[in-house]
Amino acid sequence: MSETPAVIPPFHLAFPVHSLAAAREFYGELLGCPEGRSSDAWVDFNFYGHQIVAHLAPEEAGHRGTSAVDGDAVPVRHFGAVLSMAQWQALADRLKAAGIGFIIEPHIRFKGEVGEQATMFFLDPSGNAVEIKAFADMASLFAK
Repeated sequence: MSETPAVIPPFHLAFPVHSLAAAREFYGELLGCPEGRSSDAWVDFNFYGHQIVAHLAPEEAGHRGTSAVDGDAVPVRHFGAVLSMAQWQALADRLKAAGIGFIIEPHIRFKGEVGEQATMFFLDPSGNAVEIKAFADMASLFAK
C-alpha cells in the first residue's frame, strides 16, 4: 500500500515595511505574488502558496546582523521560499533583468555536498532580506 504524501500547511509570516505601496510593487508586481486582503496598515500576499503580511512599521524594517554560511555573510533575519530549479532560475533571471541588487548573487552553495542548493539573497524596498533557494533533489532539503 502506498502512502499518501503529506500536505504541507501554508506558513504565515508578518514583517515590517516602510511603505505598503513599495511592498505591493515589489512583492506583487516584481515577484508576482498575488495580493489578498489589506487595510491601511497591512497587506497580505500569496508568497508561493504561503501567506506573508507586510505591516506598515518603518521603524522595525531592515536587516542588521549577518552569519557566515559557506563563505557568505547571510542576513540573520530573512525569509524566503524553496522553489524548483526551473522556477529559481526564472526568478533569478527576472530579478537580474529588473536590476535588483543582490546581497548574495545567485549561485550554488555546498557544491558536491549533502544539501547542495541554489540560493540568492536580496533586499525588499524596506531592507528586509529575502532568500530564494532550490534543490535539484527536494529530498535533500533536510538531509544531514
